Amino acid sequence: MSTVAQKKINTAQAINLALHDAMAFDSSVVVLGEDIADAQGGGVFKCTAGLSQKFGTGRVKSTPISEQAIVGAAVGGALAGLRPVAEIMLMNFMTVAMDQIVNHAAKLRFMTGGQTHVPLVIRTTTGAGFGTGGQHADYLEAWFAHTAGIKVVAPATPADAYGLLLSCIFDDDPCIFIENLPLYFVPGDAPVPGERVPIGKAKVVQEGSDITLVSYSRTLHDVIAVAKKLAKEGVSAEVIDLRTIAPLDMQTVTASARKTGRVVVAHEAQVDFGVGAEIAARLHKDLFGTLKAPVARVGAARSPVPFSKPLETEFVPTQNRILAAIRETLN
Repeated sequence: MSTVAQKKINTAQAINLALHDAMAFDSSVVVLGEDIADAQGGGVFKCTAGLSQKFGTGRVKSTPISEQAIVGAAVGGALAGLRPVAEIMLMNFMTVAMDQIVNHAAKLRFMTGGQTHVPLVIRTTTGAGFGTGGQHADYLEAWFAHTAGIKVVAPATPADAYGLLLSCIFDDDPCIFIENLPLYFVPGDAPVPGERVPIGKAKVVQEGSDITLVSYSRTLHDVIAVAKKLAKEGVSAEVIDLRTIAPLDMQTVTASARKTGRVVVAHEAQVDFGVGAEIAARLHKDLFGTLKAPVARVGAARSPVPFSKPLETEFVPTQNRILAAIRETLN
């Protein structure tokens, strides 16, 4: 495994480092996607820069612009003994390969009675804020979490991106690894080289006693900022980073909710039918009579992502909207 010299790195660097370390550790790890080799620029977001120079274009393969071909080849490679990491440039483009993802990658282990594993990672990025419009910035994690056989991961920090990607690569089931475009170049603590973050384990970012705030990916940073504002008002908020959407760590969330009695779930995806709805339903069932207020949910509007900058800004769950939901829950 490589050595991380710097104390701070960004998420794009953490992804690159995890891919490098995994490929150096295991020759069965291969990477494929559009423009990912160095001759084509090392990826649109430079997450694969330098890898083809180090490991060769046989293991770091730039593909045609065909999501079906990318995922189909990755599924076939996984069945043949490789550990492919397929890059789908933007999450909306995964819709083109839904048959391969949902009907093949997710179900082959079940349909073979456990005889066939599909150790496949599909990396993709998304996130509003860059004016990319309605076909490039949707959060679709709930779609894939709804499909049995797929693990869904959404890190919020460079260290977690590194550790979770390593865990996904060496997991024997298919994993959807969601990267947030606005977070790519935000610095954070460097990871411990080779240290894997377990899939399906949430992290208590900040302990508190008055209310539980649950989030993941970019929205977590807004939640943390709001929690700091609340602390100045004497409100003690416990902040939980889910890190993994499926499997969902309800044990950590429920324990916190039982302690505080109040919960707000915030995510960038639309509120309707989202991860927050699943968490709310489970908490209302398991803590019926214990909660002091209904679980509140904050998310994007039920709309395609707007191209207009003012509309796009209001489309995502702003800190003001998160704060309003918290105040209503506390009252």
